[in-house]
Amino acid sequence: MDEYMSESEQWELVKRWVRENAIWIVGGVALGVAGLAGWRIWEERVERLAIAASERYEQALDAFAREDRARGFTIVDELRRDQAASPYADQADLLAARIHVDLREYDKAVERLQRVMNSSGDEELRHVARGRLARVHLQRGKPDEALAVLPASDGGAFGARYDELRGDALLAKGDAAAALAAYQAARAGVSTGGVDPGLLELKINALAPAEAAAGSTPGPAPAGKDG
Repeated sequence: MDEYMSESEQWELVKRWVRENAIWIVGGVALGVAGLAGWRIWEERVERLAIAASERYEQALDAFAREDRARGFTIVDELRRDQAASPYADQADLLAARIHVDLREYDKAVERLQRVMNSSGDEELRHVARGRLARVHLQRGKPDEALAVLPASDGGAFGARYDELRGDALLAKGDAAAALAAYQAARAGVSTGGVDPGLLELKINALAPAEAAAGSTPGPAPAGKDG
């Protein structure tokens, strides 16, 4: 705008610009309002879905508490079907897997645990599912499958728990020395939680004497002096 224009000339120029661009101004405002309204609608929908998922999870808990397992499994499967991306669907699968284990329905428990381990959007829930899956394989008498599930690298806050499970699997395979090393690694990381220190110490103490004995084979007796 020319700085030497009079105020009236400047005002006429502004009014002409507004008339020429009114449709774009109105359209931009309308889009902004529509976008804000759409965002609020989306937020409200997400909140409703989260509340609904929470309520379904509570219903599953209640059904299992009443030992109405058929109803509990139905609710869990409906929650998984309708809201697969919800953390409550993953929690419900973990819950159902525990019931399957109680019923010795190990294959069904494995299916649910693998699903959470492989697809959950929550890293902690994936770790929980991995540890439980390893334990289920141990209960089935399949230590090699348990070892295959456990991560080779550091498991972060779950590292001690994984080391203890690795020790359990190695012990089940008859490798006491490797099991002891795994238990000792778990003890070193016990501060991260997820491990019962007392139980872990019992496992270590049960293997340590055997390990010490294996490494202390007596040598030949010293030769006596000729008399």
